[in-house]
Amino acid sequence: MPELLLVLILLAVVVVGVLVWQRSRADRKPVAAETPGKPVDPLADHQGVTDIRTVRAGDMIEYADKLYFVRGSLRLTESGYSWSEHFLDDARGDRVWVSVEEDPDLEVYFWHETDLVDAPGGKTMEVGGVTYTKEEDGTARYTSEGTTTVAERGSVDYVDYEGPGGKALSFERFDGGRWEAGLGEEIPLPALRVYPAGSDRT
Repeated sequence: MPELLLVLILLAVVVVGVLVWQRSRADRKPVAAETPGKPVDPLADHQGVTDIRTVRAGDMIEYADKLYFVRGSLRLTESGYSWSEHFLDDARGDRVWVSVEEDPDLEVYFWHETDLVDAPGGKTMEVGGVTYTKEEDGTARYTSEGTTTVAERGSVDYVDYEGPGGKALSFERFDGGRWEAGLGEEIPLPALRVYPAGSDRT
């Protein structure tokens, strides 16, 4: 009789233990597998500067979903009037110039070098099927910052032509050298984002 009682007690203990174990498994929440976080754009929340006139070598400019590095800048003056040209390239080596001037409103142009024409002509010129009309010419003094492929300072002759729809054609000749031609396009300021390099400019 005592043996039977002992067996019953042991069975009861085992049953209770099994029930407690099952209850603890049911209450246990599955642990979600750790997944790597999504890639984060470090510049996504960067608003950029609002005044492109502050651009200088070392900055970055984003335009048309491309990020350009500012390699160098030219500061030009003529008869009390001043403007800037910035030499840019991207990771693929696409090189462009961006000019910034107030005439009197702030105007920004992106320029690509072209070999379709090698020197300025008359009052009108047709390049790539587009007709351009001569707007102005002159000689300016310049100072160079960073990488620009020209001297630290000197003079530049220029001839500017205007085309339809914000298109432009420009010729420059640095320090009496050969003419260099560029095709430009005016761009709206909201289309640009400028990321200063190690600066608190706003």
